[in-house]
Amino acid sequence: MTETTPDPLGEPEAAPAAKPAKKEDSFIVFLIKLVVIVVVFRSFIFSPFNIPSESMLPRLQDGDYLLAAKWPYGYSKYSLPFSAPLIPGRIMPGQPKRGDVVIFKAPPLNDVDYIKRVIGLPGDTVQMIGGVLHINGAAVKMEKIADFEIAISPNTHCYLPVFEARRADGTPVCRYPQYRETLPGGVTHNTLDLGRTPQDDTPPVVVPADSLFLMGDNRDNSMDSRFAAIPGQGIGLVPQENLVGKATIMMFSTDGSASWYKPWTWFTAARWSRIGGTF
Repeated sequence: MTETTPDPLGEPEAAPAAKPAKKEDSFIVFLIKLVVIVVVFRSFIFSPFNIPSESMLPRLQDGDYLLAAKWPYGYSKYSLPFSAPLIPGRIMPGQPKRGDVVIFKAPPLNDVDYIKRVIGLPGDTVQMIGGVLHINGAAVKMEKIADFEIAISPNTHCYLPVFEARRADGTPVCRYPQYRETLPGGVTHNTLDLGRTPQDDTPPVVVPADSLFLMGDNRDNSMDSRFAAIPGQGIGLVPQENLVGKATIMMFSTDGSASWYKPWTWFTAARWSRIGGTF
């Protein structure tokens, strides 16, 4: 009888089959990856914001939802969720331009997102005289144009009864005096003037380095850089480190009449004509 010797070059014994991953583990890994992607996207590329007030009428209305680009002005801790202190100072900084509509953390607490328009850059002298904006001693061009009208709705009410009106079809609206303003450099935008208010006359303010003078387009209904940085009263001069992003595109707008348990109102409440507008 002949003995046989195993061939050392023969096939190795089959390794034990790997245990399949648990469905729970795979789902957790998926969630972690999704959270990382969302955090990176919102922190460094685009982030959504909603408009909760009328301080930027006529350009922005209460109930607007927009996307803000995160890269134009660089990144700071305010670019991150919960303002996590992971970025020292501001990296890859970019200088805003007059007329930009910016989102920022409002001084002095730096914990709430505000949106305003860039009016004064470092070195500028900004002053309001008789309701007319002056930059570096020169009056900014203002042209009276047709009144601005906005329909009264659950999230839109007239500033004062004197501005209440009706369209020819009976729709109740707010009708505000409107002006086209041209900033140095040629950028134009529309503003509202609701009458004489204390903020129509201010002392000259020189914007320091790395700061901005910001104002709302609804000039008589905006707590902005014309007011000292006091919680609930004003924001003062805003450090550029506080910038979060630049308004870019309108994603959605609602008049506030929608109800979650009435799906058809999701469509009837939409301001369709506003969706897709750019800045």
